Amino acid sequence: MKKQIDTLIKKCFCEAQCEADIRYNEPMKNHTTFKVGGPADCLIRPDGEGFSGFCIALLKNARDMKIPVFILGGGANIVVSDKGIRGIVLDMTAWTGKSVLTLFENDEEIIFKSGTGMDEAACNAAALSLTGLEFLAGMPGTIGGAVWMNARCYGSEIADVLSRVEIIAYEKNEYIVKRIEIEKEKNSCVPLQDTGFDYKQSPFQKMDCIILSAAFKLNKGDKEEILVKMNKNKKDRFEKGHYKFPCAGSAFKNNRDFGKPAGQIIDELGLKGLKKGGAQIAPFHGNFIINTGNAKAKDIRTLVNEVTAKVKKETGFTLEPEILFVGER
Repeated sequence: MKKQIDTLIKKCFCEAQCEADIRYNEPMKNHTTFKVGGPADCLIRPDGEGFSGFCIALLKNARDMKIPVFILGGGANIVVSDKGIRGIVLDMTAWTGKSVLTLFENDEEIIFKSGTGMDEAACNAAALSLTGLEFLAGMPGTIGGAVWMNARCYGSEIADVLSRVEIIAYEKNEYIVKRIEIEKEKNSCVPLQDTGFDYKQSPFQKMDCIILSAAFKLNKGDKEEILVKMNKNKKDRFEKGHYKFPCAGSAFKNNRDFGKPAGQIIDELGLKGLKKGGAQIAPFHGNFIINTGNAKAKDIRTLVNEVTAKVKKETGFTLEPEILFVGER
């Protein structure tokens, strides 16, 4: 595989010049918030001018050579298998930059490159007295990952404020850069059903694409009030234990049909503290799985499966994992 990847990389640099950090057998535990995961055959982190062209060349040549490519953001919602990831991991975290502001009559649009951290984006918006991204304050991960997952917290989600996304998409046997306008109902922040957004879902999950940037339509607000709300959200995350141990936040999706949050169901069944290897249902939050220090990906998967089975047996509810298991099984 290394010889194939070397050939692929040489082809890409011949077709598109770009700076890139290239690492072979890179431990994926260094690139995820869970701090687990075996090695990637090759991790490539392109940067700077020529980024889009390089990504297009990489995707095109990898497709031709049948080398798999995994797109990595902040690694905040994934569990990489202990065997790692075969092929290439395309790390998007260097694709950051200053926000771009476009003025409208009643609101303003702010654009972030996909590698920008969510907390950084929220702080950028606050600095411009723009309200709407406060729910991202303190969140790990990147804007690209947030758009792909339709990140949600504190009653708000990405789709509420998303107005446009620039992607690299595979169409008509080639990869192209295109913009997708997110249609909204008139005078409403609720996306139309045919936009493909739903609870923790986006249309990009069904596309062969890379998210390059996202534009958000926000409103002018009072900077001090925005910062107060952001600090309140960060404090809440801290008090709930988001930063105590390596984890990925909520392990299971909340389902309104259950009548209560997944964490409450798990708590009521006495499963908090349940441990498999180095992975544990957090003693302080029923919907957190934490790495107590030496967890393996298999420990997390085993714990997810056991909790899912017990909840199904006792309540009839089928929990759906929010964290994504990726890599070689």
